[in-house]
Amino acid sequence: MVVEKQILSYWNWLFVGTGISFDQWGALWQAIVVALVVMFLALVIGYLVAAVRNGPLVAGDMTYRVIAKGVSELLRVSPRRVFALARLAIQESLRRRVWVILVVFLLVLLFASWFIGTNYQDPARLYLDFVLTASTYLVVLMALFLSAFSLPTDVKNKTIHTIVTKPVRAGDILLGRILGFTLLGTVLLAIMGAASYLFVVRSLYHTHEVDVVGLEDMTDPDTGKVIRQGRTTYDQYHRHDVAIDDDKGENQTEATFNHWHVVSPDKSGGQTHYTVSGPHGFYRARVPHGGKLRFKDKLGNDAPRGISTGNEWRYRSFIEGGSQAAAIWTFGGDDPVTGDKHPITAKEYPDGLPLELIIRVFRSYKGNIEKGITGSIQVKNPHVDPDTGTQRASRPTIFVAKDAYIDSKLIPRKLTDTDGKPIDLFDDLVYDGKVEIWIQCLERAQYFGVAQADAYLRAADGNFEFNFLKGLIGIWVQMVLVISIGVMCSTFLSGPVAMLLTLSFITLGYFKSFFSQVALGTIEGGGPVEAGYRLLTQMNMVSPLPTGIGTTIIKSVDFVLRTMMEGIAKVIPNFRDLSSVNYVADGFNIPANLTAQHVTTCLAYAAGMFVVGYFFLRTREVAK
Repeated sequence: MVVEKQILSYWNWLFVGTGISFDQWGALWQAIVVALVVMFLALVIGYLVAAVRNGPLVAGDMTYRVIAKGVSELLRVSPRRVFALARLAIQESLRRRVWVILVVFLLVLLFASWFIGTNYQDPARLYLDFVLTASTYLVVLMALFLSAFSLPTDVKNKTIHTIVTKPVRAGDILLGRILGFTLLGTVLLAIMGAASYLFVVRSLYHTHEVDVVGLEDMTDPDTGKVIRQGRTTYDQYHRHDVAIDDDKGENQTEATFNHWHVVSPDKSGGQTHYTVSGPHGFYRARVPHGGKLRFKDKLGNDAPRGISTGNEWRYRSFIEGGSQAAAIWTFGGDDPVTGDKHPITAKEYPDGLPLELIIRVFRSYKGNIEKGITGSIQVKNPHVDPDTGTQRASRPTIFVAKDAYIDSKLIPRKLTDTDGKPIDLFDDLVYDGKVEIWIQCLERAQYFGVAQADAYLRAADGNFEFNFLKGLIGIWVQMVLVISIGVMCSTFLSGPVAMLLTLSFITLGYFKSFFSQVALGTIEGGGPVEAGYRLLTQMNMVSPLPTGIGTTIIKSVDFVLRTMMEGIAKVIPNFRDLSSVNYVADGFNIPANLTAQHVTTCLAYAAGMFVVGYFFLRTREVAK
């Protein structure tokens, strides 16, 4: 995962937005416009149906009375009745053995270690992704069944009559169901989250012993001190290299499988014993500060992008090895993700620049597939000398790139320039709070693939436990959305049909990006009918359709369908964007602004579904 999507501050996201088109408006204004359009269409459709049944004048009076009474009742929702009905919904759910979902989850954790190994480059990512994804599926599944079948089952069994005969309004019933299911789901999710955290920590905990027999004494050329070099024992499918200074209280092993251990010498009893701690570095919450990316082509000229290697996914572009092609990040300006400025200063980075880099390697010939591809990192001053047209730069540092691996580099303060003279990172290479990092591939006929988010400066990490909690909040948001949609659908449909309609909302929500592209006509192949025609005739996706009446009909039908799809795309929530599982699993801190945006989106949809469901429930005889 890379953090690439721009995350606005909560205020800008809610009120300002990013542009003048509707999709770039602030979220509040988009919600108001969508709500007004939906209400207008509902009024028109309701009036037309009533006019057909009772005539235009009577229909107008009925429409007015329904709206007036509905607004009045919605404003008089009783918290006492709502909480009583929420408690009743919880009791009904427990009688239906909803706790079985928790038993299933615990059983999954009990046997998960049989199938998930620690012999993986980043085992923490694998474990975190597994427990959070499993939690998401089970909680959403629970929310789907509870919300879709509750009201229809009560209506079918006529148990709801014992409620509506009391002074309870339709809004109280609806809000009580949503609140009750949400409270129950929150408790279950909290238990699953605690069990998940303990499972991951317990499964990944291990230690080693120092192989004392294999230790060799080496003299440090810088300090002249004797350092003992060796390895740890082989545990959890790996071992660590270690250099031990017996005079230091703590020594750090080399990182393997994205973690390390602390080795502490103990000289008591006339002998030196070594204690190895548990793993460090598994649980991260990186805070990345991104930079602006630009390219140089193989002749050293400015280029808008790198070259294409034929990959259909054009997110990354490539620079050619053995040439002047380069990928250049400028750090210290506006962060492309948050929009904030993070000037490069010695105060913020006292030890140097902690650079993390993700490179995709494309090989035009395989060679030794286990061997990485050689590249170089060079730090340059962004200021171009007006007399010579050159930039002051450090001597290139050679590194070996591994495909899709997060490579951590510390660019030290003390460097040498291209002439071998000592320079200071902040005094000589940082200009106006900015600095440039140049990446080049050194091997001919090989390529480095990069995107803007593939390089960032890593600030101080956030708290992992709090980040894990924010990941659970992302799951909670999806659960509340499913409950709200399911309860709304159950007000006018039978249980199975309400479940299928809610499932359709979820499916479209997970594929909203593709759905929107089809609706807007920005994807190759045309609209639904045209795409079906191309599929049946085995026609490729870019050739124009043959001229004629058939093409005209296809285009006309697609125009209507795409207009309807565009309207639907404005209404359905984007479930994929609401998930924060990848942030937690890949070790990135979830911005507080993003969590606040997700919670606000969830509550807005829940309120909208409550209002729509109320008017649907008012149409049922049992609610009158």
